[in-house]
Amino acid sequence: MTDRPFAGRLAVITGAAGDIGSATAVRLAAAGADLVLADIGGDLDDVSQRCRSARSGCEIEQARFDVTDEQAVNEHFAALASRGLVADLLFNNAGYQGDFTPIHGYDTADFRSVLDINVVGAFTVLASFCRHAIAAGVSAAAVNTASMAHVGAPNMAAYSASKAAVVAMTRTAALDLADYGIRVNAISPALIGPGRMWDRQVELQAQADSTHFSDDPVVVAKQMIGSVPLGRYGSLDEVAAGALFLLSDQASYITGFNLEIAGGPT
Repeated sequence: MTDRPFAGRLAVITGAAGDIGSATAVRLAAAGADLVLADIGGDLDDVSQRCRSARSGCEIEQARFDVTDEQAVNEHFAALASRGLVADLLFNNAGYQGDFTPIHGYDTADFRSVLDINVVGAFTVLASFCRHAIAAGVSAAAVNTASMAHVGAPNMAAYSASKAAVVAMTRTAALDLADYGIRVNAISPALIGPGRMWDRQVELQAQADSTHFSDDPVVVAKQMIGSVPLGRYGSLDEVAAGALFLLSDQASYITGFNLEIAGGPT
């Protein structure tokens, strides 16, 4: 097997400046893919530099658009097509955790924002990606970022609901797109660190004033790790490895699957 299994492939990565997005971008670059790094904010220059360090000669474009802006998303994929470029890989990863608050105190506006970004945004990007792949007659693979929160997580009603929706959407998309040779899968990371998302989750769970966690972030971190059968959080590289497997030809007979990257059953 070649050490660059994605050579000649073009991957779009949303949320590319985040912890998981950037880790996956670097691994895709090293494996031979050219990249479109998309994010509404964040340091894409740093991610681009890391990708080029992983593989000299990697072709990289940066894109700034809001995944909830359908016109902006469609214009981005249309602009690629106008230059004869069709992405055949998608890591549909942009997302927002939202507030950490028990449901009886959860802010409705934030709840809507979480679902708009994590569900409507993921749908908008996936739909546009697939339309262009179908029009070009190319086989393609997409991976949506869900979360183990899809089974329900304390103080995260909006995030849990959004990620359950992403898992369901993934299964439906796999059925809708199978005839076109487009595979759609999902990954569901659990506790992943170190990084900004881990630090934010620990801090905000400590502030949530719930019976599930201590109000001390140090204790919260221990409580979270204690819930994992393998006794540790997962690494960003382990999440990226799962995404790359589902995008690769090694997973050519897998579609509609949600890969739980969780350190054991919870």
